[in-house]
Amino acid sequence: MTPPIRVAVLGGGSWGTTVASLAAANTPTVLWARSEETAREVHEQHTNSRFLDDRKLEESLEATSDLAEAVSSADVLVVGVPSHAIRETLEKVAPHLRPWVPVLSLAKGLEQGTRMRPTEIVGEVLPGHPVGLMAGPNLAKEVLDGMAAAAVVAMADARVAESLQALFHSPRFRVYRNDDLLGSELGGVLKNIIAIAAGMAEGLGVGDNTRAMVLTRGLEEMTRLGEAMGGQTRTFAGLTGLGDLMATCMSSQSRNRRVGEELARDKSLEQITEEMNQVAEGVKTARTVMELAEEYEVTLPICCEVDLVVNEGRHPREAYRGLQHARAKSEQHQVA
Repeated sequence: MTPPIRVAVLGGGSWGTTVASLAAANTPTVLWARSEETAREVHEQHTNSRFLDDRKLEESLEATSDLAEAVSSADVLVVGVPSHAIRETLEKVAPHLRPWVPVLSLAKGLEQGTRMRPTEIVGEVLPGHPVGLMAGPNLAKEVLDGMAAAAVVAMADARVAESLQALFHSPRFRVYRNDDLLGSELGGVLKNIIAIAAGMAEGLGVGDNTRAMVLTRGLEEMTRLGEAMGGQTRTFAGLTGLGDLMATCMSSQSRNRRVGEELARDKSLEQITEEMNQVAEGVKTARTVMELAEEYEVTLPICCEVDLVVNEGRHPREAYRGLQHARAKSEQHQVA
């Protein structure tokens, strides 16, 4: 008989743990957590109370804080650490990972300085491995609660992508595939910035009309930059574009939306960051996205205002006034 595929998931946060639990229902899976305490709790009690309260994880899920132990026998590697920690983590993984093992990223950010996407970092640090991502409108707690959800495995090699779909599929978690890796990955990056703007709208109490405008114009900005960088237009109307954007902008569980709400309520970014238990990728990504917009000569008014708020200290109220000053032209071209 063919031995089962072993999955290793790096990252003991809410989504990394959830993906590991999904995989464990289908195949032997181990979760690596940086915290020894978290790894022990997942392994012995089948919970991750720091990030997921008392929700029960798949009982067969193993966990460890030993990186070499986690990856040395892996047939598939899933990278669920924050984007700023990917390079450092994978450099430690490289000596222990067997050749040709597929690598899936869960991260939704950009590396500061290099402006590289997570899958580009994977390709640079782990050359020779098939690289893709899994993303979509996925709120970890809802997935663990058994609410229906869907994601996309995006990678260039359709055969590998198809083989990976089954590893994470469940009756209530549907996994599609997509060959537009660049567009799918950019959707996850850009929606976090728009979610901060949506949170600012919520905190300011500007009304449903304005929130709807921010979401739809935000999707236009995502599509505009994505197309300029080589992504496929239809990707941004799918699960990794519009789907992920809606979940992140609308849900009270969204970390990026929460940042925007709290900023609008006069909390400092430092205070919000200290109070939050997890990383809000949009805060770190906003300036990098504006650098890309300048390089590709694309106008992103909403992203620009978010960048000014999180990096220059502008108040969200002034940001929304700034958006009102933008002149409306054609809906499809370079406008707010």
